[in-house]
Amino acid sequence: MKLYIFLLPFIMGTLSCEDMSDKVFLFPAPTASAHVTLKPEIKKSLQNVTICLRSYTELTREYSLFSMAASGVDNAVLICTRSPNVLIYVLQEEKTFKIDPETLAWKHTCATWDSTTGVIQLWVNGKLYPRNVAKKGLIITDEASIILGQDQDTFGGKFDIGQSFVGEISDVHMWDYNLTPDEIKGVMSGHIKGNHINWNSLNYDIKGNVLVQPKLYCKSWECASSTVKESIVG
Repeated sequence: MKLYIFLLPFIMGTLSCEDMSDKVFLFPAPTASAHVTLKPEIKKSLQNVTICLRSYTELTREYSLFSMAASGVDNAVLICTRSPNVLIYVLQEEKTFKIDPETLAWKHTCATWDSTTGVIQLWVNGKLYPRNVAKKGLIITDEASIILGQDQDTFGGKFDIGQSFVGEISDVHMWDYNLTPDEIKGVMSGHIKGNHINWNSLNYDIKGNVLVQPKLYCKSWECASSTVKESIVG
């Protein structure tokens, strides 16, 4: 009788590709390590970018919503909140958007950047804020690290606990082109999905104390949730 031995690879963290439409990432506490890495559908250089996501947090200090680093550039695209402002970095250049006062509720954020003109646009809950301009004519290289929950100070790592996100993030989509205002509305209603990162077919890697939880649907005092498997990595 022949004996066959099969070896399975050991994988650090949780590596998944799944439909996250009824789920959220829950970041329960400040940390200098816990984060989620997102893997793009296609590896390519970017001349145009649209990023949309939903977030829910009680934080009043600065925190990062979306961090993309490229080779030699830690803030290739960074979306962060420093109340009462949203800051958007493109290839290290910071632009500040003063937004309406926030309430404790889910917030839908979309940002676009067009290399041809350098124009940056920001929508929060469907409202378009005055435009800014940064890094006209440049591109973001295909060597990129995309992270939720932290602000990358180096490519793929070195985080600051004071900028870590605490709360819930969901519905993260990214495109390699600029969406129109009508398309932004379609994203908010759930009809348009990303072609670079798609929440409904998400390739992600969890490191540290981040949970995958049901997305709650609440009306008045009644809440219901979809039935999904909870996931945590220590």
